[in-house]
Amino acid sequence: MNAQVADGPPILFDTSAWESRSWAPREASPSCHRVTLQTHAERLRQWLFARALPLWASQGLDQGAGGFHEALDQSGAPLRAPKRARVQARQAYVFATAGMLGWDGPWRDRAQRGLDQLNRAYRRPDGLFRTLVSPEGDPLDETARLYDQAFVLLAFARLSAAGVRPEEMESSAAHLRDLLQSFRNRAGGFRENSERPFQANAHMHLFEAAMEWSLVSPDPAWRALCEEIVDLALTRFVDGRLGVLGEVFDDQWRPAPGALGRLVEPGHQFEWAWLLNRWATLSGDLRARRVADRLRSAGLSGIGPDLGVALDEMIDGQPRSRAARLWPQTEWLKSALDAAVDDAGCAISAAACEAMVRYLDTPLKGLWWDRLLEDGRMQAEPAPASSFYHIVTACSVLFGAVAVPSPEMSAAEAVPVPRLDDRVAAAAPGN
Repeated sequence: MNAQVADGPPILFDTSAWESRSWAPREASPSCHRVTLQTHAERLRQWLFARALPLWASQGLDQGAGGFHEALDQSGAPLRAPKRARVQARQAYVFATAGMLGWDGPWRDRAQRGLDQLNRAYRRPDGLFRTLVSPEGDPLDETARLYDQAFVLLAFARLSAAGVRPEEMESSAAHLRDLLQSFRNRAGGFRENSERPFQANAHMHLFEAAMEWSLVSPDPAWRALCEEIVDLALTRFVDGRLGVLGEVFDDQWRPAPGALGRLVEPGHQFEWAWLLNRWATLSGDLRARRVADRLRSAGLSGIGPDLGVALDEMIDGQPRSRAARLWPQTEWLKSALDAAVDDAGCAISAAACEAMVRYLDTPLKGLWWDRLLEDGRMQAEPAPASSFYHIVTACSVLFGAVAVPSPEMSAAEAVPVPRLDDRVAAAAPGN
């Protein structure tokens, strides 16, 4: 990968003939695809409000040690396992988002419980957050990972936006942001505390958190952090010739040697595309919008033609495996909805939604499967709590995208939830 800004036409991934793929919906009008999205949105709202949120607010809550369980088995029983900081942060984010979407359950209490557990069991004396504690809440791994700090910042931002202790959240977030200077890399960006210290992924979530904070705080440091990470992504993470975003780099942000440096995750192409498109709307950065379009196209090359789902990993444009986790489907949906302005865009969005919904077809409604195997079967295993963040975010984007009724539907039939991303449009230049 080179250091030029990645705003030219894609070369490696040509998706102009996407309609020929077996997963692509056919012979339907744009209005038909929009009605399909409306239907999915209403069913997902019912699933989320009536099944998933009540289940995870009760069974997913650790009434003994505090915070949230790592997973629920497919009968809804909690899995006794070490608990990661990122899960506590993500679940706090989930319930704060649920409140913003209009769920009338105990969202505020659950969001605050996640926050309290982070401060009680994960915050180290230096103010950073350790990565892992035992089921009882005792420290197991003192490592402070950049990835986890990013999700703590994201949780703080969403709680602040939902009106949960906003002054405390802003002060705590600014302090944690300042502590991240210890993660700085000499060639720009940040180091991760892991065996692969130079990754795009942790930067992506730090960007996500900083952008959320730029929507709720006047502190210019959040916008400056966004600008820094966007510049790193456009000039280093994304290959300006191939139009794909890499995963693992050296300390100068050159692709890592061997297969790791050629690894491409379709889910991350979609996830970066959605974030960069939001940033383009917020900032007016046209470079970011062009790259977002390219990454969305690159992600489509990772849709398995047989199963119709976003695969986990690609190398040199070919699948590394044909297994597919749940989270890439949620990112495909979010990104696809950005381009749902014509027949092809609406059809791709409908296909992405159908891919995600497939993982929600569980014996106990409100749970999910995490992994689709190559033979088309879901792997029988507990539902990880960490996936709820992906699902809720995708649902909120879908709800917003279809909130305006199509000609076939009345306003009363549209999904009655707020458009959370209207916050981005309202903050855009000129508004």
